[in-house]
Amino acid sequence: MDLQDAYQQCEEIIKHHSKTFYRAFSLLPKAKKQAVWAVYAFCRHVDDIVDEGNHPVKELQVFKEEFNRFLIGEYNSNDPKWVALQDVFSRYKMNTKAFQDMIIGQEMDIQDRVYETVEDVLDYSYHVASTVGLMLLPILAPKSANKLENQAIYLGYAMQLTNILRDVGEDLNRNRVYIPMEILEKHGYTLTQLKKHEVNESFVKVWEEVADLAEDYYEKSLEMMDLYPIHSKTPVKGAALLYRAILSQVRKESYNVFTQKNYVTSEAKDSILASM
Repeated sequence: MDLQDAYQQCEEIIKHHSKTFYRAFSLLPKAKKQAVWAVYAFCRHVDDIVDEGNHPVKELQVFKEEFNRFLIGEYNSNDPKWVALQDVFSRYKMNTKAFQDMIIGQEMDIQDRVYETVEDVLDYSYHVASTVGLMLLPILAPKSANKLENQAIYLGYAMQLTNILRDVGEDLNRNRVYIPMEILEKHGYTLTQLKKHEVNESFVKVWEEVADLAEDYYEKSLEMMDLYPIHSKTPVKGAALLYRAILSQVRKESYNVFTQKNYVTSEAKDSILASM
C-alpha cells in the first residue's frame, strides 16, 4: 500500500471518530499531523475490538500478537494502520510501553470491574488515555518528551474523566460504570438511581466532584506548555481547552448525560481556538 494512501485512510478514521482531536491537531505541520493520525488509527482499532468486536478477548489477543510482530518488522503491508505506523516508528523514538499499556487498558473494559476509588479510575484513565499522550510526545515534543511525561499523564486523566462524565448513559448501556463507588456513596447516590437515570441534587454533587478533579488535572497538564515547540503548543493546548469545554456544555444541558451526547459546537470550537 502506498504510504500517503495509508496516511489518508488514518486521517479519515480520526476525522470520523473525533472531530475535536482532528480539529486541534490539524494545526500541526504535515509530517507530525500525519503521525498523529497514524497513532489515533492504532488506538481506534484497539478500542473498536473491545466495544464492537464479536469475540473481544480472542480478537484482542490476536491484535497483541500482531503488534508484537510489528515491533520486529513483520506486518501486513496492505493494512493502512501498520504501513503508516511503521513510517512513524522509523521517524520518531516512539514509546513502545505506552502502546502496550494502552492495550492493557482496553483489556480492562472486557473485565467486569467495579471502580471503588478515585485511584482505581485514575489507573484505568492512565491506561486508556494518558498512554495516548505518551505515544504522541515523541512526535509533538521530541526534545522534551521525558520532561513532559507527567503533564501528558495529567491531560489523559482530565480527558478520560471528561469522557466518563459525558458518557454516563452510553456506558450504562454497555453495563459499565466508571464513576467511583466512593464518590457515589459520599453523596448518597445509588447505582439503582444511576441506572434509572435520576438527575437530582445528589447526582449533580457526584458529577461536579469528578468534574472538579478533571478541571484540576487540566490545570496541571498546562503548567509546562512552554516546553512544547511552537508548532505543537497550540494544538496540545487547543485539544485540552476544546475537551474541557465539554464539561461546560453538560452543565448547560442540565446534566443530561443519560439520553444525549453532549458536544461542543463548531462555532464554540472556533471561538475557543481564536481566544488562545
